[in-house]
Amino acid sequence: MHLAVKRCLSSYPCAFWGSFVRSVERPSHVSRSSRSLSFSFAGPRKLNDIVKKELIDEKTSSEIADIWLTFHETKENSHGLILKGKEAEKILSRAKACPFFIQPVFREGGHFNLVSQFQGPCYFLMAYLEDYQMDPRAATPLLTFSIFDDYSTTKDLTMVRCDVINKGIADDEGLKIVHSMLDAYRKDSEYKTVEAFNKTPDSFDLDSFLSQQEKQWKNPPSVSE
Repeated sequence: MHLAVKRCLSSYPCAFWGSFVRSVERPSHVSRSSRSLSFSFAGPRKLNDIVKKELIDEKTSSEIADIWLTFHETKENSHGLILKGKEAEKILSRAKACPFFIQPVFREGGHFNLVSQFQGPCYFLMAYLEDYQMDPRAATPLLTFSIFDDYSTTKDLTMVRCDVINKGIADDEGLKIVHSMLDAYRKDSEYKTVEAFNKTPDSFDLDSFLSQQEKQWKNPPSVSE
């Protein structure tokens, strides 16, 4: 287990982490046997795996953004988002420094929590926190997303690809999760919480974090805000 997460887990009593993993039950159609897979990336690893770059290299930023968003409109269990190039640079740099975080998923009657792990150069994987606690090497990703910065310098444009790979997460939930994760690393005020989780877990305020996340979950901001 990564030292940052191990330190976070060990810094709180069992009751603390129990509140994370037992707030609502795991969706019934997601079995524990799924943990036989490793905590490894399961989405497209390169932008060229999704679109042929030679066909869009000469297009403008606006044209590429339109192509990317239109392409994903009809894709089931996949979402496409657009960021400015500098935003992506900030997110990726911060993710390298603080590769772990948590994301609550709110449903009627409570919430459950996902743990996020960044894997360079641009991949985020998210699994049940409960599964990761039990065996990090066997936790199965429910959702992955990639930040493709191929055009961040030349066109000030970055494409984000989200893949919901397990039915335990609904499609609309997956989009909310990615928006929230991007904001956590992009916005200076929210990144302070990410830093606390990774570097000073004793200062991580669970109640405040959950309260703020619930408000954002019910009224999600735009990535462009």
